[in-house]
Amino acid sequence: MRQFSVRMPKYPECWQSCGSCASGPVFILEILVEIGDEISFGDNILTLETGKVALDIPVLHAGKVVAIHVIAGDTVDEGALLLTLEAE
Repeated sequence: MRQFSVRMPKYPECWQSCGSCASGPVFILEILVEIGDEISFGDNILTLETGKVALDIPVLHAGKVVAIHVIAGDTVDEGALLLTLEAE
């Protein structure tokens, strides 16, 4: 079995230029998966709150959730470790 680290994706290029989304810290509003869940490519794993916008974050790997490294209320930056998945 292989393990994959799921990290906070890079913010879009428009993030800083218009200021609509990036007003204050980005924090986790809700975690949508639990340890032991089987998830597929593209499934939403958590919801972020930016102050003005709520964003669902999808996963880019399929697998079983073996660790969750964040909790609701945590602030997160690009590249932050979110989950660990295990896949065959």
